[in-house]
Amino acid sequence: MQTAVTRMLGIEHPIVQGGMQWVARAELVAAVSNAGALGVLTALTQPSPEHLRREIARVRDMTDRPFGVNLTFLPTLKPVPYVEYRDAIIESGVKIVETAGNNPQEHMPVLKAAGVRVIHKCTTPRHARKAQDIGVDIVSIDGFECAGHVGENDIPGLILIPATVAQVTVPVIASGGFGDARGLVAALALGAEGINMGTRFMCTQESPVHEAIKQAITQSSETDTRLILRSLRNTSRVWRNQLSGEVVELERAGAGIDRIGPLVAGAKGRGVYESGDVEGGIWTVGMIQGLIDDIPSCGDLVRRIMDQAHGLVTGRLASLL
Repeated sequence: MQTAVTRMLGIEHPIVQGGMQWVARAELVAAVSNAGALGVLTALTQPSPEHLRREIARVRDMTDRPFGVNLTFLPTLKPVPYVEYRDAIIESGVKIVETAGNNPQEHMPVLKAAGVRVIHKCTTPRHARKAQDIGVDIVSIDGFECAGHVGENDIPGLILIPATVAQVTVPVIASGGFGDARGLVAALALGAEGINMGTRFMCTQESPVHEAIKQAITQSSETDTRLILRSLRNTSRVWRNQLSGEVVELERAGAGIDRIGPLVAGAKGRGVYESGDVEGGIWTVGMIQGLIDDIPSCGDLVRRIMDQAHGLVTGRLASLL
């Protein structure tokens, strides 16, 4: 199943692994790439650019297939040396970069001069057009169903994907709410050239999160997420636990970042993935968890999706004609 995305990125299957903070480490990235999809390392999971160089080297020790690095630009209380992270990616010879968050325009000339393919993740067709204008190679469009930052417009994938495809000429990757063959075939039918899966890859054998987190995902439904930080215009989809409920109540009461910030600290989310305590902090997960009921290897997952996708196209859909 070849698409513009598989041809451009040199991968076998039109599936991209989400660049998940604290989760997208070398073991997972290499396993996804070895399965014929695109593994994506998360730069800011690493505490410094030098640590990122080492993690990229670890990926290379485990796979000779293409992989990418996610570099997300977000406002933070502590300045992040984005240029140093970017240069570590380039100097390590990585040729695929996924950007997200703020506009990456200032980094584009250097990335393009290094021959890097840039995928930019956004949440509206308007932002997709802007990304195309600044020269990105692929747009990854993130629907309301996704984990983490959903944007502020609440556009679900069924509308967002074709609306974006209609307004850009670069290939589009559909993100948010994807985890099986049905989603892949639907995304292709809507005009996308591939899918991005975060939560589904988090719930695999090679994922570095605690087994208890993976079990929680398999036992949860599509209603077991919650939107927080809407009052701060930084809306995020997270797991429905007691702490996220407290955050929502604080927002309703008009609390500001001074009271909410300590509750949503990234270190607590990292602690959840490491300890397995689902109530220990805020952690992101998508609505797709309602369709996840097992913990396969990345290789088995990708093979299953592709086999079932071929079956859907040549079987059920063909039989309707």
